[in-house]
Amino acid sequence: MRSVWLLLLIMPIVEMWVLISVGAQIGAFVTILLVVLTAVFGVALLRQQGLQTLWQAKQKMLHGQLPAREMFSGVILAVSGAFLVTPGFVTDAFGFAVLIPSIREVLAVTLMRKIFARTTLFSNQVDANEPSAATTDSGARVIDGECSEYRDPRL
Repeated sequence: MRSVWLLLLIMPIVEMWVLISVGAQIGAFVTILLVVLTAVFGVALLRQQGLQTLWQAKQKMLHGQLPAREMFSGVILAVSGAFLVTPGFVTDAFGFAVLIPSIREVLAVTLMRKIFARTTLFSNQVDANEPSAATTDSGARVIDGECSEYRDPRL
């Protein structure tokens, strides 16, 4: 979490430095024009790839499969869109890099593995000696229980 705050602090400084440096080389008007053009071009690419990802998810659901990769790709595309509409060349570089399908696929698989590893760690904290904990043929733990009434402890 600390790295996210550090990134949020450093990124605008780097972005301003790059914009000022580029503006000093090619002029302010051309720099602003480039920033606007990269945003427009990036959003057009984002729209096309977002629709393609949505179509792939729909196809998987029609075949009875869970579109997990497509859902993670959609989240990554949303972050990419935020980078692309943020003025600056550094964020645009990250946004355009994620629009490359092979890079997005690697990010989606990495994100899925991290999230699934955390949920697996959480599910492994269950005591196997509990009478309600059982395993399936594949070795996955199944926890069975009943709840007849729920009382909110805050009340």
